[in-house]
Amino acid sequence: MAEPFISIVIPVHNGATTIDRCLAAATSVDYPNFEVVVVDDGSTDNTADIVRRHPVKLVQLQPNRGASAARNAGVAAANGEFIFFTDDDCVVQRDTLRKAAKAIAEEGGDCVIGGTYTPLAHDHALYNSFQSVFIHYSETKYREPDYIATHAMLIPRQMFLASKRFDEGFLPILEDVDFCHRMRREGKRLVMRPELVVGHIFQFDLWRSLRNAYRKSRWWVTYSLANKDLLADSGTASVELKTNVVLWPFTMLALALAAVLGAGPWALVAAGLVAFNLFVSRGLVAAYFRARGGIAFTVGALLYYLFVYPTAVGLGGLRGLLGRR
Repeated sequence: MAEPFISIVIPVHNGATTIDRCLAAATSVDYPNFEVVVVDDGSTDNTADIVRRHPVKLVQLQPNRGASAARNAGVAAANGEFIFFTDDDCVVQRDTLRKAAKAIAEEGGDCVIGGTYTPLAHDHALYNSFQSVFIHYSETKYREPDYIATHAMLIPRQMFLASKRFDEGFLPILEDVDFCHRMRREGKRLVMRPELVVGHIFQFDLWRSLRNAYRKSRWWVTYSLANKDLLADSGTASVELKTNVVLWPFTMLALALAAVLGAGPWALVAAGLVAFNLFVSRGLVAAYFRARGGIAFTVGALLYYLFVYPTAVGLGGLRGLLGRR
């Protein structure tokens, strides 16, 4: 049986720092029947010049119209029987499309197939791989997930064209969540294949990590209120993360009282809250150990998750609550 023709569709806006690595990987996959379509969404840097160095099909939009419009334009320009969406800061693995073809053969050509990030980030460091492990774990918990992210989304081209496509008037992010929720309501299957992975170039420091958490939390809450699923266990908006955020102020208060009043009952309260939090997130804790980033990375990532990360997620969620429309 011949391998299906797959179009890798990559939107990019001012991605000069990552697009070269992205396309070097995407054009070098170990698969005989594919093309790469890059949509330059109104970049004002030298992204287009970098893209032209690679054997890809370049589509240029002016002015900047957003990721939804870029992905829709990429599919319109693609020739593949299947579309594999990824991002300009993602590094497709050499065997990703072979695994994609295997997934198509096993799952059938009538569903949306998802992948995720490699457990350790392409630019492995604390804040980068903290995020990569968290996303990998959260997105692969369920065989049939709530949504599939466009950093690794495989969909039959005709199914996509028959849908309402990505909403070009949607929020600044989460257009893939909205798209998948609409597909599910239409009776389409979403299937997660954890072996279908791409590396991600995060380029995070502490500030960028927290800013990313704030922004995503803000729009997740905005969308979830409108979608009436605020408490749902939905990918990275997981029950583990929501529990972590809810427990954080109580844990910090108990630690502060223990520091002021002396170790004693409040220290036990804080320890109990942390223990309960770790129990709820035990699958995520195990994922950090399995990621093989080293003991220093694992301990640092878990301390960051418990005591720092919830501040940005909580503030972003509060902004979403206050700014809902």
